[in-house]
Amino acid sequence: MSLSSAISNALSGLTATTRATELVSTNISNKSVAGYARRELETSSRTYASGGIRIDGVQRMVNAGLLADNRLAQAASSQSGTVAAFHAAIEGAYGTADDPGALTSLLTGFNAALTSAAARPDSDTRLGAVLDAASALTGKIRSVSATITTARAEADRTIGRDVDKLNGALEQVAELNRQITVLTARGEDASPLIDTRQAAIDEIASLVPIQEVARENGRIALFTKGGATLLDGNAPAKVSFQAANAMSTAMTVGNGDLSRLSLNGKPLSEAEMGMFAGGTIAANFQIRDDLAPQYQTRIDAFAREVCVRFADPAVDGTLAAGTAGMFTDAQSASNPAAEPGLANRIAVNAALDPAMGGALWRIREGVNATDPGSGGDATLIQAMGAALTDTRTPSSAAMSSSTRSMLQFAADLTSGAATNRVRADASALQDQTRADSLNIMLLAQGVDTDTEMEALLSLEKAYAANAKVFQTVNGMLDEILRLT
Repeated sequence: MSLSSAISNALSGLTATTRATELVSTNISNKSVAGYARRELETSSRTYASGGIRIDGVQRMVNAGLLADNRLAQAASSQSGTVAAFHAAIEGAYGTADDPGALTSLLTGFNAALTSAAARPDSDTRLGAVLDAASALTGKIRSVSATITTARAEADRTIGRDVDKLNGALEQVAELNRQITVLTARGEDASPLIDTRQAAIDEIASLVPIQEVARENGRIALFTKGGATLLDGNAPAKVSFQAANAMSTAMTVGNGDLSRLSLNGKPLSEAEMGMFAGGTIAANFQIRDDLAPQYQTRIDAFAREVCVRFADPAVDGTLAAGTAGMFTDAQSASNPAAEPGLANRIAVNAALDPAMGGALWRIREGVNATDPGSGGDATLIQAMGAALTDTRTPSSAAMSSSTRSMLQFAADLTSGAATNRVRADASALQDQTRADSLNIMLLAQGVDTDTEMEALLSLEKAYAANAKVFQTVNGMLDEILRLT
């Protein structure tokens, strides 16, 4: 080996250790940056001249399989967490047993007011308490229905926002693909751009489960777990969604009032929507089109049962069949064909409310009574109390066919919401635990400060050794030149 070769080898060693030291410092400084992957210098022995070391490139240390599993787990966790939050909101709307504003508590309070009024039917104070309790009950039913409608509307708006985020992230990934391809073709390090691309893909993964497929020159393609192509080439797919301006209980996809996703301008069928199953987008479609309508159907059925029981001529002899009793559908008699959305419209009959031109004594004498009577007859009030507590087969096919009292029907609604919330919480916890475990495993493969410091010490020694070789050989050359 000539002295010039020794110098060349030492310089290659100095260059490699300098570049490796730069990577160590980059690793340490980016330890807490989301999406950053630890770098290692790829080197090999030079096969020409007298040896030395060659820098082959920079390698991002990422476990692709673990990263893919983590993204799918994040999508599942996002979906189950969104659904669990919805069930919790509905449970909160119904209220718990110890909540004085709960549906069951207000129904119990209404029954207590009827019992009190039956003991003193001549007391306007007690009749007023019945009116207040009835108004509180209908207000609660409307409040539950409003919560359901609000949840549907928010789910619809969130889908629109998520679709915008998805399209923006896909455009970003496509642009990064182009930039990475250029740098790769030049032989330059594209790791920073790949980090940014990974972060963008991670953002997509919470919206819809995706799979990343490597392509040539550092590019990648993206597909949903269900098989939809999001990006494979220069231009990403265009996902579109038409959010509703307002939401009502009657609005559905079937009647054309609500939108599904479109892919590259083509509306997706119900079966094709399965390509986007998982993630927050699917969760909000599930809430808007499935879960919330189920809750709405139940509260509408409960509202109808309330109306029907108090519109029975056997309870109030002043009523004709098919006319409104104490509880109305927006001041009209409830109609089985108009049951959808009834919970939004249920109200106390204006004939009983002095503030609306009615009279309290009609609570005692009957909705259509024309004479306040003597004030001592509690027959109607007692019959209304019995209408609450008697077990009957429900009027609506949407409710259980078994006989129940109104209190039992209310308890069924409340306990059903609580059960759904508990199950959803358990599913969300399981998905979150798995996602957290995979994320911890992924982070464990990231930057470890102790490991980087050990590498830095080794690089320091290697640099010193190569510098010593260079210094020694340079001194030998100087000696030769001095002698000549």
